Amino acid sequence: MDTTDRIIAEILKTRLSEKISLIDLRIFGSRARGEGDNYSDMDVFLEVESLDRNQKETIHDLTWETGFEYGLVITPLIFTREEIENSPLRSSPVLTNIFREGVVI
Repeated sequence: MDTTDRIIAEILKTRLSEKISLIDLRIFGSRARGEGDNYSDMDVFLEVESLDRNQKETIHDLTWETGFEYGLVITPLIFTREEIENSPLRSSPVLTNIFREGVVI
């Protein structure tokens, strides 16, 4: 992951943490691997304590605003702690890959 992407991710994490109960934020995909280009989106894994409609809107608003400010698309993938710990999603290939290769912010 390049320095600029890390800084943007840290700014996003700070903004989200001020509004929601954020447990984990990881960057995954091409930007995490350092393979992204100017047209690549930033894939962001978010683990939150709980998620209601207002929190989901807040997350999408903050990711869009932050991405707009820095000229990139930020794509959030949001899971609750309950989903990760107690649902079939915990063994999904996507989550397995995120936990193995994602960059913790």
